[in-house]
Amino acid sequence: MTLDIDRLRNETRGCTHVTHFNNAGASLLADPILEAVIEYLEEEACYGGYETAGKRRSELEATYALIADLINASSDEIALLENATAAWNMAFYSIDFSEGDKILTSVSEYASNYINYLNLKRKTGIIVEVIPNDSSGQTDAEALSEMMDESVKLISITHIPTNNGLVNPAEDIGKIARQHEVFYLLDACQSVGQYPIDVKKIGCDMLSATGRKYMRAPRGTGFLYVSKRILEKLHPPFLDLHSAEWTGKNKYEVRSDARKFENWEANYAGIIGLNKAVSYILDLGIHKIWERVQFLADLFRRKLDVLPGVAVRDLGKVKCGIVTFTVNGRSAEDIRQFLHNFDINVSISTRSSTLLDMQSRNLQEAVRASVHYYNTEEEIEGFIKKLSEL
Repeated sequence: MTLDIDRLRNETRGCTHVTHFNNAGASLLADPILEAVIEYLEEEACYGGYETAGKRRSELEATYALIADLINASSDEIALLENATAAWNMAFYSIDFSEGDKILTSVSEYASNYINYLNLKRKTGIIVEVIPNDSSGQTDAEALSEMMDESVKLISITHIPTNNGLVNPAEDIGKIARQHEVFYLLDACQSVGQYPIDVKKIGCDMLSATGRKYMRAPRGTGFLYVSKRILEKLHPPFLDLHSAEWTGKNKYEVRSDARKFENWEANYAGIIGLNKAVSYILDLGIHKIWERVQFLADLFRRKLDVLPGVAVRDLGKVKCGIVTFTVNGRSAEDIRQFLHNFDINVSISTRSSTLLDMQSRNLQEAVRASVHYYNTEEEIEGFIKKLSEL
């Protein structure tokens, strides 16, 4: 590992206030990112919003190229949106579904996504089927292959689920999607920023992500990747004068790039923060980040495993920076509040957020401790000591 952790923590003022193991919720902002946002807002306050955006246009535009570089895409395949949910919904509802079309998804699918499958099922009569897990708990690519038929319109998978520590085999799924020429939508909300993403290797047609989690960007930022291969086949559920041009009394023309999924108004200060956050990742190197995150998460699991009454609930052949566990006789909220009293941040995964997965494992909830590269072994030791006291 070659990351300078002391420097990175010195550039993260939150590290002096809290032990932050809630990076899967929202990471601590690095000072260069925070300062870039504040500077932009101050410039808006002094000179005006439109005027500042005009002056900083080249920097704002560069954000598309930076994100494209991070995920191995082209800048015209990137749309900037306010969060991952908005990005995912724009992709999902741009597909022309008909009655009888089939969506294949994962056991660990996130609630927001699955609710939209059910919503579309109610409206149009589509079919939703769940791909079984393999023996490790990840989505079974072989089972998926056997489920493919002419009625499958979309494979939609959460890459890194919110609640169980695994990384789904996105590339194996992508090979099957390409073989059968069906749409492939990847929810990468928890993976961009901690895991090396290459959309060409994965083979996904669409990918949604948020800024606030492992990318360390401000809240209210996110992006959508859409492959040029399918851009013309997707029809955004709504348009405005940014995504389309009004060309005649009864005519309009939709943009030909991924920005047809955007709308005119945007959080420009947030985009500047997203710009700096992606630059920060690229400067550090995503493979170094992933190595560090895996090291810390593995240490965390091993420390938790030996505590009496504690059960680590993570699954999968490949595990990420999300560490989930339960404690006999203690609710997740009891544990979260106890740790909060010592300025240790964690979150809770409830059954309703990943219903199928939690039901299959007879879990109502779990404590979620999610590490990032700026966390330390000493912080994990402190966490374990406090949990032992409880």
